[in-house]
Amino acid sequence: MKRIHTFLLACLIFFSCSSPGALTENGWDFLGEKWVNFGVDHDELTILGKDEYRQIQLRVTDGPLHFLDMKVHFDRGGIQDVPLKAVIRQGQKSRVIDLDGGLRHLNKITFWYETLGFRNGRARVAVWGFR
Repeated sequence: MKRIHTFLLACLIFFSCSSPGALTENGWDFLGEKWVNFGVDHDELTILGKDEYRQIQLRVTDGPLHFLDMKVHFDRGGIQDVPLKAVIRQGQKSRVIDLDGGLRHLNKITFWYETLGFRNGRARVAVWGFR
């Protein structure tokens, strides 16, 4: 019985720490992630939570990506176009992107990309926010 309680407690801690906004690194909050497939495509990441941010940054793992464009959608209907046009290698970060209007609540982020140099598997794009 004690093992079951320990296991359930470990699961609770893991899942509460892996939710958006629960992970923080040097003032940056984890907002969400998207696993992207091989080729030229676009994906949408819904941002959960009520926190507001001034800046965002993309972090790429498991394969390099060429970002073509990105749109940040705010909760009150505004959209900020961010022409990235940047290659982000595996394990690297994008530039810090300032959000229009200062402190803003994010609704979703849509990005267009092209994968580079891998044909199998997927790359991970993580979005981080700074207040």
